Amino acid sequence: MSREVLNARRLLCPLPVIRTQDKVKTLNTGDILTVECTDPGVMQDIPAWCRINGHKVLEARAENGEYVIVLEVV
Repeated sequence: MSREVLNARRLLCPLPVIRTQDKVKTLNTGDILTVECTDPGVMQDIPAWCRINGHKVLEARAENGEYVIVLEVV
């Protein structure tokens, strides 16, 4: 299991979701991806994408004007 961080700051919808999708394609089952964003829409968009594609959201939080989604690749 590896842990990766994706910097999707200063990107607007739909780019954070597209970049997340592209990164997940390079990962293995069980890997953890932390996506760091500044677009508040990711708080709904990335979890919805995870539900559709079967990945697991471990955490979604807002901190200091940034939005962080931690997901497990399934």
